[in-house]
Amino acid sequence: MSDTARTVRPLFTAGAVLGEGPDQAVPAHYGAPLREQRRLLDGEAVVDLGQLEVLEVSGADARTWMTTVTTQVVTGRPVGASASLAVLSPQGRVEHMASAVVAGEETLLLVLDPGARAGLRGYLEMMRFAARVEIVDRDDLRVLGALAPAGEVLTDLDLPEPVAVWAEPWPEVAPGGVAYGPPPEDPVGQVLSLFPAEALEALPWQGRQLAGMSSWEALRIADHRARFAREVDERTIPHELDLLRTTVHTEKGCYRGQETVAKVLNLGQPPRRLVMLHLDGSQDVPVAAGGEVRLGGSDGKVVGTITSSALHADLGPIALAVVRRAAPLDAALSVQVHLGEADGESAEVWIDASQEPIVLPREHGTRPATAKL
Repeated sequence: MSDTARTVRPLFTAGAVLGEGPDQAVPAHYGAPLREQRRLLDGEAVVDLGQLEVLEVSGADARTWMTTVTTQVVTGRPVGASASLAVLSPQGRVEHMASAVVAGEETLLLVLDPGARAGLRGYLEMMRFAARVEIVDRDDLRVLGALAPAGEVLTDLDLPEPVAVWAEPWPEVAPGGVAYGPPPEDPVGQVLSLFPAEALEALPWQGRQLAGMSSWEALRIADHRARFAREVDERTIPHELDLLRTTVHTEKGCYRGQETVAKVLNLGQPPRRLVMLHLDGSQDVPVAAGGEVRLGGSDGKVVGTITSSALHADLGPIALAVVRRAAPLDAALSVQVHLGEADGESAEVWIDASQEPIVLPREHGTRPATAKL
């Protein structure tokens, strides 16, 4: 277990342009982002996700204990099974998220966004009490992303056997889950393969085998999937991001934040909703996270914030945003784009955006009221 900063080096560096924010340690692309994205979609490339962190929870009580302290049920699942889970605050706000793989009868591997592992580990250690569990950072493991297990994609590369593969059937509603809106039209899903880091780093990588993080993010956004490092803030409750679809089991026993989950599901509505935006690409300006979303033009009312954006090979410029529930589903929106400083003042433009609903207000969709109080 280590609290020191991780050093992550890209698997392949020729032509690489590093990412930003949580993904600054790995390439955003290798010089041809749309071509890379097409290879990823065609099942011919993988993505270097070396920035993701892995935490191991093992021991005789690991699975029953994790079921108790998180939003998910991991007991009774076979070895190799995948799940998503979260930890909520007592008020029901999202504090931690992870992709979990049952790596053994007494072992779970959790994959987290960069910088998120220490916080989750601290919470788990605080909640351990007399449970027979061990919690260990697994910096010896490295993650590859693709639309299938990496070994099936790169058949011409002598990849080692994966330690585990996370492959959740998104957007299928998981057992105990509830959908808060329609699924994406053409979901592709994303698969995480965990390998010994040293073995991956020693392989003779070639550029055609890899797609950058910008491609991975474009497919995630088009799949309507919220990401902890991007869509979650200090106010987020699971319903706002459609996390009840796979991450929150609404029929399990008690867990922290359960009362809020049940009350909002059974009696109320989330105050905000996740939406995918199709952006006007005619101005050819990049949209960044943090930009305001307004009704109508630049003089309209602020209704939300951009959380993720990308250029999709088929859909063009797209983004995820968290907006107020009251924002009409058919409203024309404008998105703020900062262009930097000009004459000592911040320059900006506004571009048009149309909505593709992800989370629907109650009056536009039905949801079973099954969550336990």
